[in-house]
Order: sequence, then C-alpha cells, then structure tokens
Amino acid sequence: MAEQSSSHRHGAQGLSSAEAAERLARDGPNQLPGNAPKSTFAIVREVLTEPMFLMLLAAGGVYLALGDKGEALFLLSFVFVVIGITLVQERRTQRALESLRDLSAPRALVLRDGVQLRIAGRDVVCGDLLVLREGDRVAGDAQLLSGQLEVDESLLTGESVPAAKHPRASESASTLQADTDSDRVFASTVVTRGTGLARVHATAGHTAVGRIGTDLATTQTPPSPLQQRSRRLVRSLGLLALALAGAQVLLGWGWAGRPLLDSLLSGIALAMALLPEEIPVILTVFLALGAWRIAQRQVLTRRITAVETLGAVTVLAVDKTGTLTMNRMAVAELATPTLQWRAEGAQTLPEALHPLVEWAMLATPGDPFDPMEKAIQHFGHTWLQGTEHVHDGREPEFAYDLSGEILAMTRVYATGAPQQHLLATKGAPEAVADLCHLDADRRAALRRQVEDLAERGLRVLGVARGQWTGEGASPGQPPAWPGSQHDFDFEFLGLMALADPPRPEVPEAIAQCRSAGVRVVMMTGDHPATARAIARQVGLSERPQVLTGDELQALDDATLRERLRHTDLCARLKPAHKLRLVQALRADGAVVAMTGDGVNDAPALKAADVGIAMGERGTDVAREAAALVLLQDSFAHIVAAIRQGRRIDDNVRKATRFVFAVHVPIVALALVPTLLHWPALLLPVHIVLLELLIDPACSVVFEAEPEQADTMQRPARPVQDSPFALRALLRPLAQGLGVAALLLGAQAWLHAQGWEAAQGRAVVLGTLLVCVLLLIQAQRDPTRPLLVLQARANRWLAPMAAAVGLLLAAMLGIPALRDLMGLAPAGLAAWGAGAGVLVLSVVWLEGLRRIARRKENAR
Repeated sequence: MAEQSSSHRHGAQGLSSAEAAERLARDGPNQLPGNAPKSTFAIVREVLTEPMFLMLLAAGGVYLALGDKGEALFLLSFVFVVIGITLVQERRTQRALESLRDLSAPRALVLRDGVQLRIAGRDVVCGDLLVLREGDRVAGDAQLLSGQLEVDESLLTGESVPAAKHPRASESASTLQADTDSDRVFASTVVTRGTGLARVHATAGHTAVGRIGTDLATTQTPPSPLQQRSRRLVRSLGLLALALAGAQVLLGWGWAGRPLLDSLLSGIALAMALLPEEIPVILTVFLALGAWRIAQRQVLTRRITAVETLGAVTVLAVDKTGTLTMNRMAVAELATPTLQWRAEGAQTLPEALHPLVEWAMLATPGDPFDPMEKAIQHFGHTWLQGTEHVHDGREPEFAYDLSGEILAMTRVYATGAPQQHLLATKGAPEAVADLCHLDADRRAALRRQVEDLAERGLRVLGVARGQWTGEGASPGQPPAWPGSQHDFDFEFLGLMALADPPRPEVPEAIAQCRSAGVRVVMMTGDHPATARAIARQVGLSERPQVLTGDELQALDDATLRERLRHTDLCARLKPAHKLRLVQALRADGAVVAMTGDGVNDAPALKAADVGIAMGERGTDVAREAAALVLLQDSFAHIVAAIRQGRRIDDNVRKATRFVFAVHVPIVALALVPTLLHWPALLLPVHIVLLELLIDPACSVVFEAEPEQADTMQRPARPVQDSPFALRALLRPLAQGLGVAALLLGAQAWLHAQGWEAAQGRAVVLGTLLVCVLLLIQAQRDPTRPLLVLQARANRWLAPMAAAVGLLLAAMLGIPALRDLMGLAPAGLAAWGAGAGVLVLSVVWLEGLRRIARRKENAR
C-alpha cells in the first residue's frame, strides 16, 4: 500500500480494513485463472522425452545387451540426477517469474477507513470503493456512484469508441436504466477520460471478463528473436549429430572392425557430445533471472523479451518532468504585464495578484492527481487562506480538456444568473494568449517574460478568465456548449511559473550514458527555454538546438531524421509528435528506449524498442503498453536497467562461447579414436558426467558472473549481433580445437608408451575435467590474464572447482566407480603428460586472448 491521501471529497468512507480482510479471506484474491507453474510430473515428462535422455536409454540398452548390468544401471541412474538438476532450474526460474508477476499485478486506488490507499488489484474485494482516474484499469465490475467517465470497453465489446459512464440520477431511475450499462464499469476496461467513484460488486472469475473465459490468462508470450535463433541452431546441430553418429557407427563397424554394439556406443557418445542442449537452458534461465535482477533495481520487466534488447539501446528518449526532475513542483514566481513576484523570501502576496491565483485554482481540479495542479492548489490555499478568493467544493458544469489542437484547459462554472457562466483557463502561455486574442505588442512582451522565466528552468503557465452567456438554453437544461474553447472570449490575467528541481542523481547517470554510447534525447511539452535550462543543469546536452512540435510538423521524414542527428532537445511536443520522433529515430538505425506516463503516450511506448512507463505517476494504459515499468520514477533506475541489460547480454555470450568451446574437445575425443583405430576414449557415461558439470556452469556460474569493468564504457552491441554468429564463435572454437589437439596428443603419447586403454582414458578424462574449469575462466573477462583473479569474484566459481575436485577424487579413488567408468590407475609419468596438457592449454588460451585483445585495440 504505497499511496495514502486524505478522505475523498465525496465524503465516502469505504470498507474498514477489517471488513476488507474478512472478505478477501472469504472470496479469495481478485485475479483471473492464470498459467499454473509446471508440476513435477510435467517437468519429469519433459526430461524423459528429451533427445539426451533417449540416448541415455539407448546406451543403457546397449550395455545390457553386452551383459554389463552394472554399467547400464550406473548410466541410467544419471537420469535421476538430470531430473533433479532440471527441477532445481525450473523452480528457480519459476520463483523469479512469480516474483515479477506479483510486482506487475494491476494496482487500484480504493477508499478504506476514509482514506485513499493504493493496493494490489488482487486485494480488491466486493464493496470496495474504487477511485477512478484517467488511465486507470478498472480492478473489478463496479457501479459508478459519482463523477463522469469515458471507458474503453473494446476488450469486452470490440467497440473502439469509448463508452460514456455516469451515475444514476436516483434509485427510482433504476428501472429506466435496467437495460443499459451506463452506470457500470467492468474489470480490465480502461478509463480514458474523467474521474469517478465506483463500488465493486464482482471480482475475479465473477466479473464480465472472468465469465468470458481464460483466453487472456492462457496466452503464451512469443519467443524472443534470440530464442528463435537458438532453437534453429539447436535443431540444425541435432540433425548434424544424428548424421555424424550414424557415420561413426558405420565407420567403427565396417571400417575399424569394431563389434557392432561397441560401435553403437561410440555413435551414441558422439551424438550426445554434439547436442548443445545447454543453449535453450541459458536463454530461459538468463532472461527470467535477468528480469528478476532488474526488478531489484526498481525496474519491473513486463515482457521478458525486453531484457535482451536493453543491452542494445543506443537512444534513450525521456520526458523532463518526473524523470529528469523531482516531480515535486512548487509555484516559484507570478508575473503580470506590470508586476513580477517571487515566492522565495516573500511575506505577503500583493492584492493585484490575487485574481491570478484565484482563477488558476478554479482552472484546476480541487483534488488533483497531477503534481503541477497539486502545487497550484497548495499555493492558493497557503497564500489566499481566509480570503474570498478560495472556492473549495465548487464544481464545474463543464470542462474542456487539454487537446492536441489547444494546449490549454477550461473549466466552466455556473453563476447566479441562469444563462451566465464563468470561465477559468490555464495552459501554455502562447495557447492562452491565442485564446485571449492578444495583439502583437502584448504577445511580444509576453514572449519575453516567458523566455526569461523558462531560461531559469521554470515551467510557465498562462492564466485567463472569461464569461459566457449560454444563449438558447431552456430553463433547467444545460446549454449547448460550444465545440471549442476558441468560441469564448477571455481576459489574460498573467503567468504562473513553477519550479521542479532536477534529481540529484541525474547528472552522473547521464554521464554514464554518454560514456556508454547511449544518447539521451529530451522529449517534453514544456517551453524550449525550459527544456534548454534543465538540459544545461543536468549535463544532458551542450547543443543549443531545440526542435519544437510546430517545426516537426513542417518536416518530411528524411529531413526529420537528419535534424534529429544533431538535436537532443525536443519541446512543445504533443503525443503524436513523440510517436513520430520514435519512428524517425528507429528508421535511422537507433535502438530506442522511451519513457512515458499518459494515456496518449501508449502508441509511442509501443513503437519504441523498449517502452518504459512511469510506475508512480504513470497510467495503467501506459504501463500496459510498456515493456518496463519504473517502480520509482528515477532516471538513474533506467540507466541501472541498461547496465543490467548489458551485463545479462555479456553473460549470455560468455555462456554461449563456453558451450561451443567445451563441446569441441568432447566431440573430438568421441570421433577421432574411431578414425585412428584407437580404443574408444569417451563413453556415454563420460559424456553424461561432463554434462552434469557443463549445465551448472552455464545456468549458475555464468548467470552470476559480475559485470565487466567496461560495461558502461563501450558502445552498445548492434541489435542484430547474434551470439551464435560464426564471427563471435571463432575464438571459442579455436580454444576448443587447441585443447582437443593437446588431449589427443597426450593420448597418442600414452598409446605409444604402452599404457593400457583404461589408464589412458583416466588421464585424458581427468585432464579434460580440469580443462572445463580453464575454459570457464577463459570466457569470463577477456581483458584479464587467464590465471589472474578478477576484482569482483564469482561466488559460484569456487563451488564449481570443488565439485570438479570431488568428482576426480571419486572416480579415480573409488575402485567400484572407477571400474564402472572403464578407468584404471595410471602412474606419475602418465599424469605428467596430463599436467603438460594443462600447462600448454593455459599457454594456448592466453595466446588466443592476447591476439584477440590486440585486434580489438587496433580497431
């Protein structure tokens, strides 16, 4: 319950906390049926149908046919180990996703015990009073008690035009409205305009959307581009594995003269060595846990696919208010053509300025949600307290909202005379001046005043008042309101300037973006001079050029793209302008992350590569359209998310490189002995043993790898740069080939020296296990020598090394296990060959690292 305020002005109290808790316990949470976590049975079934398990079964069957029951049982016992590891990984991933689901659950503003509380939508119960505002997603089926709303019900009806909602005139009117839903709002629909108070009468599966079915709940998120590429790769390598395994069997049986069953074991071992089953695990675990890690930075991931895009962001398009600034506005200055007044240090407010403040308050809702409007009401109640200029409780007859055509809003009030109405207006100074039909001289003077205020970083509003006679209206009926605010006559009262100081952490965060090659572009509806002043204060840009909404409309797409290459500040924008700017940046090759909070920001948030909604002041519509939601509206948290996105991207690439590097020697040791008429070096049981090390290395060690020192000192990677591209895999393939050549060389020397096959196998397998650790270390940080420890250690690396040591000690020191694995004790000379392989492997890996670094520095 993150938000609290005073009692709603309608005087309703709502449920008590005790009543709400009792109803929640009785009726259950307010949520539709969702995707249940995978059951243990489902996970086990998936494991049993995987190609690797089917190969284990085939290998076990061959051992049984050979009469080696011990080997067969030992091999098949690994199935339970694989199932255990899979269960742990699945549960870990599921916990991360459930944590994100809890965070991303819709929230609702309700009245309880007479105060407004922001609670999770799942905690809404029947009888709750919902406070509904523009952009809110309705938490349950409810009856509107007060206010007027327009609601998007397309989810239920398919009708794109918002439905008007208003409360019943009286209980006696219920029969007249029995066949309509004009006083009802429904769960999952969105308020597009207005405010209101509604009482919930149905939740969860009893709502209209709940009765329709669970299609939304069972909708699966499509795989990300990276996941799609990985699936194609695994499928291709799987087919290659089957083809080579078949060739291996034929070569061993028909050419090398091995028995058929021995050849089948070699073929199965080769297929198991070639299958890169770790790749899907890497992406599933890394993206899910990456989203969870980003949530720890106060950024909620609504779409897991956004995690992989974060690492490629090159342009960050941000609003000014609440993102770069504190969003804690206060009226700082007032100005009329003849008088300028500053709040700082003032003791009294001159009488001449009272009308300006009075009409600014009348042009503002009495219980506002917007921080700027809150500041206006707070200022008026502070400085006009006890005067006749405060009109609390006075409700307008009609209101004209801010629109794309007129950047001003007008509230119309009744007077004592039936057809006489008062008008209170505030908005952009130039828009209000236009409504007041000021002459050229007054406009020029006003422009100079506005620029003087805006250049100090103040947000400037114009205020006006007017009168209107509703001609032709019959008694007791509302007049025919004009279609536009331009149809009224207004008197310009003056300017109100509000201060919203920059967030203290923004300059450092912008500096990080600059060093990371991420360009920050401000997109604001404020005056160009205000945008320029704030940009100067936070270090966003030294370029003075500002692109305004009016200028943008006059540019064609090509000219706009060219202009944006040299412009960091965009001001006086309307929502449609933001969408076009995002599209222009993307068309120019940028990967765009964009922030937004309003209903009208939703199209631009959807169009961006990564839409980021404000969680504190944002609307539900913006949050639904966005891929990320800031739990705290801070620019620094956006930069932290980009940093985490780059870390996740780096670790996916490290793990992928390791998979390819480690599989090369395994494949070579399974394939080459057949070609050279050697005894088999790696059997299926050895492959499974290696997989039990490789899987945790990918899903645990590399996922926990700390970020590199240069994470935010290098440009973003190209969005189409795949970790599976050949260019990215050349070095790991070379690493694996070098290790494979050294291991095969050691085996050739041992064979020439007369060591038995089981002894040679023990040395080669033991050395390969240690080489797995070397290959892990080789992928971690290409800027550091192989055997130099990193400043930020990986907490899972030591347990991994300990596991390798225990495994080596067990398989070489326990006779029964040693015999089951076809190994035999070897002398010091044989292990000396293994030690030599390790030394030469370090030299090989370090040499490749230095060559790669030299090439990078030469670019």
